[in-house]
Amino acid sequence: MALKRLTRQRKAVLEVVKRAHNHPDAAWIYQEVRKVVPKVSLGTIYRTLEALVEEGYLTPITKAGEATRYDANLHPHLHLVCEACGEIVDLEVALPDLVALAQEAHPGVEVRTAEVTFRGLCPTCKAALKG
Repeated sequence: MALKRLTRQRKAVLEVVKRAHNHPDAAWIYQEVRKVVPKVSLGTIYRTLEALVEEGYLTPITKAGEATRYDANLHPHLHLVCEACGEIVDLEVALPDLVALAQEAHPGVEVRTAEVTFRGLCPTCKAALKG
């Protein structure tokens, strides 16, 4: 999949998000991209993230009252949000086709995507509670 306009900023943003395994927000991405493209603006980061989501290169992770975070892992997977530190951990497990199940149960609706998030403790916070 090739980016429509492979600008230096787009390449930098996409690479930063792909390297990060912490599902970063725009502010964190901005700080990292500035190391490669020092004159990039925060507005450019937001516009670039929107374009990368629209083009299917990133998935936004939204939670009411919090900054949107971004995921470059496009394979079907679940997330665990740590209730202690807020880290988002990818959970690679086999998923049933939730969209097909929902549409079978409710034939009159058009379900386009499904999003499931677990809440609990990341390995670091779980270990801290035990120790």
